[in-house]
Formats: sequence, C-alpha cells, structure tokens
Amino acid sequence: MKGIETAYEQLLQPSPALLTDITKIQGDIIILGAGGKMGPALAKLTRQAIERAGLSKKVTAVSRFSEPGVRESLEQAGVITLQADLLEDEQLQALPFAENVLYLAGTKFGTTGKEYFTWAMNTYLPGRVAEKYKDSRIVVFSTGNVYPLVTVTSGGATEHTEPEPVGEYAQSCLGRERLFQYQSSKHNTPLFIYRLNYASDVSYGVLPEIARSVMENKPIDVSMGHINSIWQGDANEMAIRALLYCETPAKTINITGPEIIPVRWAAHEFGKMFGKTTVLVNEEQDTALLSNAGEACRLFGYPKVQLKQMMEIQAEWLKHGGQTINKPTHYQERKGKF
Repeated sequence: MKGIETAYEQLLQPSPALLTDITKIQGDIIILGAGGKMGPALAKLTRQAIERAGLSKKVTAVSRFSEPGVRESLEQAGVITLQADLLEDEQLQALPFAENVLYLAGTKFGTTGKEYFTWAMNTYLPGRVAEKYKDSRIVVFSTGNVYPLVTVTSGGATEHTEPEPVGEYAQSCLGRERLFQYQSSKHNTPLFIYRLNYASDVSYGVLPEIARSVMENKPIDVSMGHINSIWQGDANEMAIRALLYCETPAKTINITGPEIIPVRWAAHEFGKMFGKTTVLVNEEQDTALLSNAGEACRLFGYPKVQLKQMMEIQAEWLKHGGQTINKPTHYQERKGKF
C-alpha cells in the first residue's frame, strides 16, 4: 500500500502554474465550508503552495467540523481553523475579513424531504456571505447540475447554455449563483462562478463509484451513459487560481475534464484492470449531464492528471484496500431527485 500512497501524494503536489499564480494573489485566503469532501484537500494545497512559494499569506478554513480528525489534520498542515455554523448570523459576522474567499458551503444529498434546508444553505446563505465579504474577491463553487441534460453529440453544455435546473437541489444552486451575482452587481464585488462536474479522488467520485461496482460485481446503470470527471487536485488548483479571474460582472466557467466519458467504456476498462466481467443494466439515453471544459482549459491549461492515469491509480487504490468515503455522487440521477 505504501507505494500507491506515495504515487497518490505525488499527484497532490502543487504544479508550477499554481506556484506562479499564488504569488500574484494579493492578501490572505479564507475557505468557507472547508470540512466537506474537497475542502480539506483544498486548504492543504493552498497552504502548501504558499509555503513552497516563500510567501506569508494566511489560510483560514471555516466549517462546523463535524467529521472527526479533519480540524486537527488541517491545523497540523499550518491552516488556521475556525469552527462556525454559517447559518447562524452572529457566527458568520464574527469571521475575519480576507481579501480572497473560496466559497464551498452547500448541501446536495437528502434534499428530498428537507427542501427548506437545501434552499437555506444553497440560496439564503450565499446572499448573507456575499454581503459580509462584499469587499473581497470570491470564487463560488457551483455545479453543472444547473444545466439541462444535453445530447452527447453536443460536446456538453457551455457557459453560454441557458440554465434549466431539474429538481430543487439544482434550482437552489442556480439561486446561489443569482444571489452572489446580485450582491456583486450591487457592491462591485469581483466574482468567479465555478461550475464543477464532477471531481474524483481515490476516495470518492464518479470514477471510483464505477470502479468499485466493477470490483464488487455490482450492476452498473448506463442509462446516464456519459459523464465528465476531473482529478480533485486539478479542480482544487483551478479554484485557487480562479481568484485571479474574478470579475464584475461575474465570470462563469465550467470546471471538469476535457473528455466525455462513456460509462460503458469506463466500466469495461476497470473490468480489464480487475480481471472482472462487467455487469451493465439498461441502455444509454441520447442525453446526459455534460459540461464543456474548453474555456477552463484555455484559462488554466489541460488537467495535469489525465483520465487513464486517474483510472489506473483508482484501480490500484481499491486493489490495495485503500480507504473510500461512502458519499455517492448519484451521477445516474436524471430527474434531479437527491
């Protein structure tokens, strides 16, 4: 396992492009909602890039920190941590100012039956945060779910595709964008809307879900027959570097890998890696939730970790019993029910 862990750690190192750009970002960085799937790695990468570049910026991570050990691991990495429930306005207003904000707070799963909480987290809270940090640069994490399903032959939704969110989760995420845009227009706040679809790490994501299903001989539904994916480390780098591209009016960019990945093909490739016969159910539909990453590649360059490299390290991770997070993406969902 040590060899695969070493290879994994090497893929998390800051790139030369990030080290160059971190020197151009003026001021400290605060990460709101830093305790989720991407937040801890993002905070550590930011801290590491600052140290490698010989800078003295502060990195502050804010979260409820309900997951054991996350806060401690961040502090060991040199990240300042603050425990806060952002929905409690007194706690939000008590947070320190920072010139740069990475906004990751939000909720997706469990929306059905708790729609009110989803709207509070994904739409009400963004308006409060945008007011609080009106004098900062803000990168707002959003989602490709704000787009409609598009034909596979379209190449994916571009930033010019009109949003048509399906279901209350996606609708509330478009609400998040609109509230930030409103405050940005009101206060002239530089803003970058970061529409992610989907990040994969060895412990979670669409590719790990397909790989694990193949390894465990579980059937894979191919009705959502095509997907996007990007290595979490590359997605995190783009989020940090996006602080240099915040604008008024807001800049909106799709963040994902450059490929449209057939689920059937990915399953068969993992089958070869594991020596397994894949079990596929249903048939591919003509449409899928797909984002076109052309503009992100123009701004940031192609992801440094390529698709087959992601798949190979994922397979090795699972073969060696690497830890995974039981937080499925529900990428198969076609009706917006989360």
